[in-house]
Amino acid sequence: MSTISPDLNTVVKAQVEAAIHAATVAAEGAERFAELQLRTVKETFEDGVKSVKALAAVKEPSELQALSTKLWQPSVDKATAYARELYENLSATQAEIAKLIESQVADLNKQAVVALDAVVKSAPAGSEAAVAAVKQAFGTANQAYESFVKSFQGFSNLAEAAAPTSRKKAA
Repeated sequence: MSTISPDLNTVVKAQVEAAIHAATVAAEGAERFAELQLRTVKETFEDGVKSVKALAAVKEPSELQALSTKLWQPSVDKATAYARELYENLSATQAEIAKLIESQVADLNKQAVVALDAVVKSAPAGSEAAVAAVKQAFGTANQAYESFVKSFQGFSNLAEAAAPTSRKKAA
């Protein structure tokens, strides 16, 4: 019967913890989104009822013009606030996931360096080409990760640029 090495056991535990953390972050983001949606639906319904009652109370055509202006602006403000809060929730979730990914990759790189050092020390004579190939593969993986991080940051920058303009005005 074989046993699991303590190092492998530690790695597996760390990966399980990371997966649980990622699932928790995603669930919290989904919960904030659901709360925002529910609150928005309730407010929209209440505003709709008030608008219908106000329209039913109109007696003169001139009142209709004033009422439409009165009802329109709060709707625009609420839509802008909704977009701002949605953006902030998405940004917070994205930032937490990015932090988690960076941490995971840093841990993976550290573990890979330790493993690669162990392989190099115990490699038989004449295996320099194989060791060089493994080092090259490791370097390529790091470059792919860096490319991924740059793409992710580019997406974040694009999302920031597309943020609701009222948020920028309010700041």
